[in-house]
Amino acid sequence: MSRPNQCRKTVVANLNPQMAVSAGLVTAFFLGLSPSASAADWSDTSVGYRVGSQFHEPCCGTTDIRKDILSITHVSGYKYGSNFFTADFLMSDHHDPAVGGGGGAQEIYAVYRHQLSMTAVSGHSFAFGPVKDIAVTIGGDLNAKDDAFGPRVRKFVIGPTIKFAVPGFFDVSLLYRTEQNHNGIVGASVQFDPTYGMSLAWGIPLKAINSKFDGFLDYIGPKGKDGFGFETKAETLARAYLMYDIGSLAGKAGTFYVGVGYEYWNNKFGGNPNNYGKTNAPMFAAEAHF
Repeated sequence: MSRPNQCRKTVVANLNPQMAVSAGLVTAFFLGLSPSASAADWSDTSVGYRVGSQFHEPCCGTTDIRKDILSITHVSGYKYGSNFFTADFLMSDHHDPAVGGGGGAQEIYAVYRHQLSMTAVSGHSFAFGPVKDIAVTIGGDLNAKDDAFGPRVRKFVIGPTIKFAVPGFFDVSLLYRTEQNHNGIVGASVQFDPTYGMSLAWGIPLKAINSKFDGFLDYIGPKGKDGFGFETKAETLARAYLMYDIGSLAGKAGTFYVGVGYEYWNNKFGGNPNNYGKTNAPMFAAEAHF
């Protein structure tokens, strides 16, 4: 795990003041989960690293960009539901430049979701057919990046989630979404129109090959005009991973995984892929659980 730790030190050492504040808020929020984690029915915290060289950004059209990404993730469950928090620290190569030069851009992107189980709250089962429960999901996204565009995503989501009875988990959510962002090219903040979204999330154990298949898919509807005055388009973001439980080889099952992943991102920020680029990026991934 020496390389993820080295990447984390590089991020902290080179963040500009705005991103440093965001990093502090993310870290404080993450650490704030610790006291409740000890009282949770279950919890899992992990540090991950992934890398790929075929990412695309709105600034750069179809130019391939390498990104090294360190992540911190916490998941826990309690009597009435569950919490999910993850923060990605993304470091681009020089093809995605930081504003004012000086190398590649750096970004922090954090996501929080809380699920409230209707079965647990009401005391009556919401199971039917392949469905084991219905939940209400609420949460938000927060980011900062030091490129010329200077995005500052502020998202809020709420809506029902169908939880399917499968090994591991498979959730389908229909969400009401609001978003505020920033466009440094025109020097303005943008309040997008409220819109809808569908989110899929899964984590399926593959015991026959000592692995797991996990990931998510977000489909976000058009959200009015962007900072340039153009009508936005529906946006799709998906990531999927096939991870081998290498820790089991040393008698530490469920503690260390390595594998491959894939990211697909179409119409990033709701823009046209002809101008904004479409990402189809294979990745190497590793994660440690504690």
